[in-house]
Amino acid sequence: MIEKKQFYIDGAWVDPIAGTDHQVIDPSTEDPCAVISLAGEADCDAAVAAAKAAFPGWMATPVAERMALVEKLREIYKSRAEDMAKAISMEMGAPIDLARAQQVGAGSSHMDAILKAASEFDWIEPLGDHAPNDRIIHEAVGVVTMITPWNWPMNQISLKVIAGLLAGCTMILKPSEESPLSALLFAEMIDEAGFPKGVFNLVNGDGAGAGTALTGHPDVDMVSFTGSSRAGKLISKNAADTLKRVSLELGGKGANLIFADADEKAVKRGVLHCMNNTGQSCNAPTRMLVQRDIYDQAVETAAETAGKVTVGPASDEGRHMGPVVNETQFNKIQDLIQKGIDEGARLVTGGTGRPDGLNRGFFVKPTIFADVNNDMTIAREEIFGPVLSIIPFETEEDGIRIANDTPYGLTNYVQTQDPARANRCARALRSGMVEMNGQSRGLGSPFGGMKQSGNGREGGRWGLEDFLEVKAVSGWTEGA
Repeated sequence: MIEKKQFYIDGAWVDPIAGTDHQVIDPSTEDPCAVISLAGEADCDAAVAAAKAAFPGWMATPVAERMALVEKLREIYKSRAEDMAKAISMEMGAPIDLARAQQVGAGSSHMDAILKAASEFDWIEPLGDHAPNDRIIHEAVGVVTMITPWNWPMNQISLKVIAGLLAGCTMILKPSEESPLSALLFAEMIDEAGFPKGVFNLVNGDGAGAGTALTGHPDVDMVSFTGSSRAGKLISKNAADTLKRVSLELGGKGANLIFADADEKAVKRGVLHCMNNTGQSCNAPTRMLVQRDIYDQAVETAAETAGKVTVGPASDEGRHMGPVVNETQFNKIQDLIQKGIDEGARLVTGGTGRPDGLNRGFFVKPTIFADVNNDMTIAREEIFGPVLSIIPFETEEDGIRIANDTPYGLTNYVQTQDPARANRCARALRSGMVEMNGQSRGLGSPFGGMKQSGNGREGGRWGLEDFLEVKAVSGWTEGA
């Protein structure tokens, strides 16, 4: 049993002041794999005080020096990639090969992209030729509470922490209590890199305790949160009394519009994307909208593709699907699969219960529903598991209407060989991101949504701007 009860506050590993023990469960075995402490209010106060004291000095540190420390952190991160992959795999169930390639890889990729953005950013820029002595200064927002989820731990930690560090912010990171080991390892790397004390602080905790204390704290200037829309609403309300900035990256119910002229791999690609990370991605294409002309063939292809997805323990090598993160999530997914059956969707493959041969661990069958309509629960709610709903549509207008008929607006997908149609759909879809014909967005592209999918952007230049204030100055003397 791993024991990691300390927090990282003011440049040192410290014992909790008011901590309570919490077991971390290995979702492949259902056994405890570690014990951590959940912070109390006094622990949160100590972390905020350290960040507040460090802020003036860190904001005044030249950008080049901040970048040099982040570059050192990046090299440490890469040198400990295998340790990070094993931690993520054990704590949240990502198969080890996926953890190495995608989970750990996301962290280093975001470091590269945000460092590049910082090197090209105009930290002080002129207003315009009409006002030669006016300047726009971009400076750090202040002390930031960063709350990250369990499903892509390093993806979200790197997006928030690296952008915040380069912007000149100080911070308190509260990772999910479901996946704390990777965050604690990241804190060790921060310490090794030699950041000034108090710039980065970490406390573990749950949402009701540490989350509430940190998001409502009067000395916190901003909250950056990734998680469920339900939690995002609660955080917004808690932060409102102090009028702090709140940046939210929340849930999704992505539509994947597959037109009759889509390439032959479009359906298979969509199924595998939905099942990636055991369906535990907010931008997963969980609603497959298929034009009626090719609907029957698409359902057949989807079933065949899902039927070839194997499921097994996260520690096993290979391209299989691991468990979902915990018992609560497992039960929620089982209930929603049953609701899909009860509401009349056609179960094509998968269903309730564990896959054959797995009687322990939070394993879910890769599940495909056909003949879904957009009013069914499985088409409305974010399932966060390997469950795909296939919905027929007739015309382009019909497909866009169904895609937009959701409270979410994170990522949508378009599959068509007609460039004009693809562009029309990209403009018409109400989401922060649109990916077309299997082409991923480029490194440094902004990640974020509309509607109940949130209101901030992470990644690249946009990620930096999320942690910056804009200051307008007149009477500036260049070179002084």
